[in-house]
Amino acid sequence: MKRVLSKILSGILAGILISIGGTICLALLGYDKVVGAILFTVALSTICYKGYALFTGKVGYIVESHAKDDFETLFLCLLGNLIGAVAFGYMIGFAMPSLREVAFVACSNRLDNTILQALIKGILCGILMYVAVSVFRENNKNVLGIMLAIPTFILAGFEHSIADMFYFACGNLVSLDAFIFLVVVIIGNAIGGMLLPLIQKGIKALAPKEN
Repeated sequence: MKRVLSKILSGILAGILISIGGTICLALLGYDKVVGAILFTVALSTICYKGYALFTGKVGYIVESHAKDDFETLFLCLLGNLIGAVAFGYMIGFAMPSLREVAFVACSNRLDNTILQALIKGILCGILMYVAVSVFRENNKNVLGIMLAIPTFILAGFEHSIADMFYFACGNLVSLDAFIFLVVVIIGNAIGGMLLPLIQKGIKALAPKEN
């Protein structure tokens, strides 16, 4: 039980940090979106340095290790992210009504996407999240991948499921369409996160063996 609670709490912390990044983006949306996108990197940088559990940063690694415990960890991570992002979203919406209005409009526009559009945007974000985290892990905690990949997905309009959980909660937009949208983006993030490592695994398998 302690192990389960620990994983959920780690996910909650990651969800809160992503929400802080989302708050910055909402606050600067009508002023300087580029600065907001850059400042959002504070969230993922802290998550990576602290080792908190973020679904979009972990899902790609299920390709390398996919035991029962790995799937359980991923589920608990997502649950924690959901709790942290939604709770913080409602808090910000209550404390900052002007941001609640911005979030409501932004999320209403998101719901204009078709399921396929949302899925594709989720996949592309998932790819960039894997790039950001893998560069950090494989290059002595180098944040260059984070500093480039995160503003890229934000400015390109790709969808990050945990950030979207925060936005919908902040905008107090609760509906079946919102739920479906978030599920589709989660699936898209998962596909995108696994895409590069799967291809890399295939390349290694097809590479000629040295004599």
